[in-house]
Amino acid sequence: MMTRDGTGADHCLSLVRKLDFDRYLSLLYTGGAARDGLAALYAFNMEIARAREIVSDPMPGEIRFQWWRDTLEAPAGADVDQHPVAGAIRRTIAANALPLAPFVNLIDARVFDLYDDPMPTLGDLEGYAGETSSVLIQLAAMVLCRGRDPGTAEAAGHAGVAYAITGLLRALPWHARRRQLYLPADLLDAHGVDRERIFAGETTPALKAAVADLVAIARRHLDALRRRIGDVPREAIPAFLPVCLTGPLLARIERRSEDPLNSVVDLSPLAKHWITWRSWRRACKGCRNSLG
Repeated sequence: MMTRDGTGADHCLSLVRKLDFDRYLSLLYTGGAARDGLAALYAFNMEIARAREIVSDPMPGEIRFQWWRDTLEAPAGADVDQHPVAGAIRRTIAANALPLAPFVNLIDARVFDLYDDPMPTLGDLEGYAGETSSVLIQLAAMVLCRGRDPGTAEAAGHAGVAYAITGLLRALPWHARRRQLYLPADLLDAHGVDRERIFAGETTPALKAAVADLVAIARRHLDALRRRIGDVPREAIPAFLPVCLTGPLLARIERRSEDPLNSVVDLSPLAKHWITWRSWRRACKGCRNSLG
């Protein structure tokens, strides 16, 4: 559904509500052009992030990604603006003078999703998280600050890594069933984890130890964010709100650590609403322990 002014903001908002509810909740704490801009940003992210679920094999995914690269760089008034998400994100980029490089880097990082290659190292995983998750938080903060650099790059870096690792741990059962593995190979090797046993759905003590290590790494990034959240400008706080769910989700992952390959870890919509509202209130008061 398009808005009356033809921006496609309603379409983006609907898409985010359906496919990315955690980030949708953060939009409830914004309004006007800022909300439209964030909705466009998060809808664009979903268009890229769900590519593997849409295409049948990597080649169509590569073609889809190239279309988005070309779309971002097309001249003003190009036909791609008729696509509701493409038009909305291009207007958001123009209105806030956002750099194109982070968007292209996000697409390039997501090429990993199309294949079943192993994640080589923990450093590679943190880099992937930075290019896909941290950058989204930083761009959202810039939109909320009307294109101004809010000085949140370091906070966004830690927030994005904590958020991404938590999401990947939650998705471990699903990824394992399609023989895709985001757990870094160096960490798995350190614990002697057999990949084929993961793909067979068999939880082993070695896998549980590797998962515990990743939970600890996510918590370290979350702690680093908490030390910096008081420096985030109030208008940029909604960009960080989705990360408030990370702490409770990590706690649930730890409680269900006996079988990480067959446990569904989530929070109810009501719990997510409550945690997000509480975090918003605390962050606005400058509480450094407001998120996660």
